[in-house]
Amino acid sequence: MATTSTDHPLLIGGERVETGEWTEVRSPYSGEVVGRIAKGGAAEARRALDAAAAALASPLPAHERARILDATAQLLAERQEEAAQLISSEAGKPLKAARVEAQRAVSTYPFAAVEARKLSGETVPMDASAAGAGKLAFTMRLPIGVIGAISPFNFPLNLVAHKIAPALAAGCPVVLKPASTTPLSALFLASLEEEAGLPPGWLNIVSGSAAAIGDEIVADERVKLITFTGSSGVGWDIAARAAQKRVKLELGNATPAIVCADAPADTAAKLAANAFSFAGQSCISVQRIFVLADAWDEFISAFVPKVGDRERRHPEGEPHEHEVVGSRDASSSGSARRRATC
Repeated sequence: MATTSTDHPLLIGGERVETGEWTEVRSPYSGEVVGRIAKGGAAEARRALDAAAAALASPLPAHERARILDATAQLLAERQEEAAQLISSEAGKPLKAARVEAQRAVSTYPFAAVEARKLSGETVPMDASAAGAGKLAFTMRLPIGVIGAISPFNFPLNLVAHKIAPALAAGCPVVLKPASTTPLSALFLASLEEEAGLPPGWLNIVSGSAAAIGDEIVADERVKLITFTGSSGVGWDIAARAAQKRVKLELGNATPAIVCADAPADTAAKLAANAFSFAGQSCISVQRIFVLADAWDEFISAFVPKVGDRERRHPEGEPHEHEVVGSRDASSSGSARRRATC
C-alpha cells in the first residue's frame, strides 16, 4: 500500500513533545513504515503525570465533560473511515474489521456522555434507627484522581476509547501508554478530543519503553487507578506492585462455545469465522469448542473445511482490499503470528 511516513510527537499537557528518538510503526502485513512516533521514557511519563495532576486541580463540570464527549463522538463519526484506514495500516487489520472497530469506538462516547450527566450520590435513611431521627446524610461521587491507562495492539482505537471516555466522564485526567506497535490511532483520537474542546492535560499520551513508563505510572502516588489490557503476566505484576491503587485488569478469557445437536446449520461457518478473523487476535474470538457426542460427526465435517478455506484465503492484495487472514509472508513475523493481548 502506498503510505507516507509521518512523524508523530507525544502529547503531554496539550503540547506536542519530541524526544530526539523515534520508534517506527510498521504495517504487520507489508512491513512498510506507516509512521514514526517519538520515543518516550520515564522523564516524559513524569511530565505527563504532572500535567494530569495540574488538570485535576481545575475540575471540569459534568455538563462540560458530557459536551466534550458528545462532540468527540460526532467528530469521530464524521472521520470514521479515516480512523478505519489508520487502524488497518498500523495493525494490519482487514478493513472490514477495522470499520467495525471504528464504529464501536464512536458508540463508546455517547454512553460515556450519558454517565457524565447522571453521576450522583445517594441519600442515607438515617431515621432507620432512633438515633438518626431528624438527621440527613448523603454521599457524593468525586473523581478518584489521575488514571494510568495501558492499552494493547489488537484494538488500537476502540480499547483506547474504552479507557479514555469513562475516565473523562468521571472527571479523571488520563495518562495513556498505548502499544508501541499501534500508537497512531490513540494520537488520532486525542486530536479529536482536543478539537472537541478537551483542555490541556486531561489526556496525555506517552509511547515508548513499557517498563520505564509503566514503572512511573505504578509508582506515582498521584495515580489512583490503573486500567490495563494485556497479558496476564504483566497485568498481575502491575496489580502486585500497585497494592495501594485500584487496578482494573482485562487479561482475556478462554471464550468457549458449546455445540448441541440442534445447533443451526451455519454454526460451523460462524465459529470458524469468529475463531480465525484477524488471525484470532481478539479477546472475544472463539478459543475452545465443546461438541456434544451426537453432534460431533456433522459438526466436524462442516467445521474443518471452513477452517481450511480460511487458511487458503490469502489473496494477492492488501488488508485495505480483502478479508486477509495473515501476513503477506507466512514465514515472517506478521499479524498471523502475533498473540492477542486482551
